[in-house]
Amino acid sequence: MALSLAISGLDAGYGAVKALRGVSLHVEAGETVALLGTNGNGKSTLMKCVAGLVRPQRGSMSLTIDGVAHDLTKLSTEAIVDLGVAMVPEGRRLFPKLTVLENLMLGAFRAAARREIERNLAVAFETFPVLKERKSQLAGTMSGGQQQMLAIARALMSSPRLLLVDEPSVGLSPLLVSQTITKIGELNQNLGLTVLMAEQNFNQAVRIASRGYIIVHGEIVVAANSVDELKGNDIVKRLYLGGIV
Repeated sequence: MALSLAISGLDAGYGAVKALRGVSLHVEAGETVALLGTNGNGKSTLMKCVAGLVRPQRGSMSLTIDGVAHDLTKLSTEAIVDLGVAMVPEGRRLFPKLTVLENLMLGAFRAAARREIERNLAVAFETFPVLKERKSQLAGTMSGGQQQMLAIARALMSSPRLLLVDEPSVGLSPLLVSQTITKIGELNQNLGLTVLMAEQNFNQAVRIASRGYIIVHGEIVVAANSVDELKGNDIVKRLYLGGIV
């Protein structure tokens, strides 16, 4: 399915605090694009803008599906979800007093996903077998890594075309971070999902990314066309790779 996300000149913030300044980026069908930056630089705000949770003050966001362009700045969050945009939020945001299965079923709320519940549930359980084993367990009693799996699987239940993953490594051990990032890469490779992932762990993110952007103080300072180009950038070397520039 032809899909592309184009963001241009985006400003956004909270009251007098401006979190994004003139941000421009694009994501094409089948890519995994990494949005890299340390805490407080605007990654989550950008993801929330795409999902309709934060309204930009200026700029454009267009999601084109099969040749039809949709202006995301004018759509509600519900309408954006109906287009096939699913978000795995930072901190997971599960319903702790509901079971694994109940959390998954809530991910299938949009009409197009209800017809695919059986298939999507099979995909979720195949991707994360531990969730099938624990489908009757309360989400709040699971480990952090298992909760992150559930948050990703819940997004899969919506039959997404574009998967937004916000800080999947937060609160996880290095081993679980590696496993989680690997699973996100598998979703791209095996299901053909288009992924925009906000992450501060540079080395893990570039393992699965097609290319990436670096955001600093709400501005895109690096836009690389490949992972090799990203690794070779002087700003990246200084910020992430311990280089002296």
